[in-house]
Amino acid sequence: MRLGFALPQFGAAAHRPEEAARFAREAERMGAASLWAGDRLLAPVHPSVGYGGSDTLPPQFRSALDPFVLLTAAAGATERALLGTSVLNAPWYPPAVLARSLTAIDRISGGRLLPGLGTGWSPEEYRATGVPMGERGRRLDECLDALEELWSDGPAEYRGELWEVPESHVDLKPVQRPRPPIYLGAFAPGALRRVARRADGWLPVAVLPGRADPAEVVAGPLAAIREEAARQGRDPSSVDAVLRINPARSVSVAEIAEAALAAEREAGVEHVFVDLMYLAEDADRMLELADRLLEKTGAR
Repeated sequence: MRLGFALPQFGAAAHRPEEAARFAREAERMGAASLWAGDRLLAPVHPSVGYGGSDTLPPQFRSALDPFVLLTAAAGATERALLGTSVLNAPWYPPAVLARSLTAIDRISGGRLLPGLGTGWSPEEYRATGVPMGERGRRLDECLDALEELWSDGPAEYRGELWEVPESHVDLKPVQRPRPPIYLGAFAPGALRRVARRADGWLPVAVLPGRADPAEVVAGPLAAIREEAARQGRDPSSVDAVLRINPARSVSVAEIAEAALAAEREAGVEHVFVDLMYLAEDADRMLELADRLLEKTGAR
């Protein structure tokens, strides 16, 4: 098993950004396979849509570090760990801007970027970015097309309905060729079909306690994704999955470790990362929990 961890990005940890690089360096030294950042812009006082099916938002979302800055800090502090996003809300960013940022992180890290993209769920965040939320699916599709063009050889050009890249020289490319592997966060049927058609991997989420059964959370949807990929003429085994585990404050290290091992045992997922946001408010406590999880899962 490969076990990774979310970087200290939200809540109290966001007020100590200097700790992010130390966390990344120490977590890698302990054996962490990957380090991850998310993409929260703001926490509306009166959210029209809550988080994770609830009516509210976690108070931790009131403070958030920029994911691109956070991954850049982690890239400079590490040598081996993959650097992932789970997920960047791609419709917020013009593809040329997104490609530039991702290319820089991939090059600084020596080719360790694993970009996970999605569409987000907060209407208020869409209002703040000036992007119509009803266009999010089409914007993601066009973003994927434009990224392919921007990362290809030769001059880049893309003309879509919503995004445009004039014919341009974009000579700086990612280390990973032809491009970094793109993972997508997806839950709805249409979004899962997009994974099957377009992505190198899928980013499912398990919630503890609650939605954590490996067959329901990973195995069933992943089988459907791979069946659709085969219908699209793709090698179904080429579609990977990295499971995110979101444990509540009441969940023990043993329960988290068992959920990770069950995902590997029952769903064949060999790469898992844990978000410690609700369990710890500082890098030292997060590192202590990470060390125990690496030990219990045998992932060192």
